[in-house]
Amino acid sequence: MKVLIPSPLLSYTSVKEVHATGRDLSALLVDLDRQFPGIRFRVVDEQDRLRPHMRFFVNGEQVFDLATALTPRDEVTLVQALSGG
Repeated sequence: MKVLIPSPLLSYTSVKEVHATGRDLSALLVDLDRQFPGIRFRVVDEQDRLRPHMRFFVNGEQVFDLATALTPRDEVTLVQALSGG
C-alpha cells in the first residue's frame, strides 16, 4: 500500500511516498522499519504507543489504534504535528 511520509522523516526514506505491507498499522510499521531502519522508533514509543506528535490517517480518516486493519488498496498518511508558541 502507499504510505505518505512527512518531511521530518524524509531523512529515513529520502522520498515522500513509499510502499509497505501489513495487515494492520503495527505490522505496517514493522515493514517500514525493515525498509528504513529507525523510522518506527520515531513514530511509536517503547510501549508501542503512538508518539504524541504523530498522527495516522488511513484513506483520509484519522486513526488512533495500531491494531487498525489495513488492506493493500489503503493509503496511509503519517503526519507529524507541529507545536510551539
